[in-house]
Amino acid sequence: MTTDLLRQRAKALRLYGLLAHWTEIVDTSWLPTLLQWEEEEHIRRSLERRLKSARLGQFKAIDQFDWDWPTRCDRGAIEAILTLDFIQEAACVILIGPNGVGKTMIAKNIAYQALIAGHTVLCTVAGQLLGDLTATESDAVLRRRLRKYSAPDILVIDEIGYLSYSNRHADLLFELLNRRYEKKSTIVTTNKPFAQWQEVFPSAGCVVSLVDRLVHRSEVIAIEGKSYRLKEAEERSERNKRRRRTPKAQK
Repeated sequence: MTTDLLRQRAKALRLYGLLAHWTEIVDTSWLPTLLQWEEEEHIRRSLERRLKSARLGQFKAIDQFDWDWPTRCDRGAIEAILTLDFIQEAACVILIGPNGVGKTMIAKNIAYQALIAGHTVLCTVAGQLLGDLTATESDAVLRRRLRKYSAPDILVIDEIGYLSYSNRHADLLFELLNRRYEKKSTIVTTNKPFAQWQEVFPSAGCVVSLVDRLVHRSEVIAIEGKSYRLKEAEERSERNKRRRRTPKAQK
């Protein structure tokens, strides 16, 4: 490895102490190993920071997703999204389906893969996001919060459609999406098709524009089926019943 490349690596790591004594250490055998250690630790710490700020919470890995459970689910499209090519195009991903079919699980797995690849991510629930934006005391605070949600490479907005919102909520969501439009990728999960978003923002005049801005250059994936959480709950209940019956059978 050339001396210039070693020096560039040290500069990238901001190892100014080493750089100040470069002529004394440049020919040492331990220098490449030290730089490798520093780079590996830099990568680890960067991922740790981004994971913390992403607020993903707990979620199941995508290899635990039961692809046979939904009656409709485009596995190929989801696996293609997990390659993260959509980020280069600043495209969006919209997952539409009823409760319990795995929308949030898929969204968080996409976000996690993006974090591993070095991107910045922020995950939030629609109610929390819109509540945060509207609970501002001044225009300056609102601008800061809009910058906060505009900044990440990927913004995950979970659970749009479970509550209804006011005109101001709709206007601020449109403003946020407009700031990210064709610049950053947004992942949205919703339990309502776009034709029903008027129910989510019942008196907002910007709903059509909001949906139009969101779906342009987006991958829209519909998932249909019964709730997998309900299936797991029923199976757990049945297992508990069998365990309770077993001691009686043994007597």
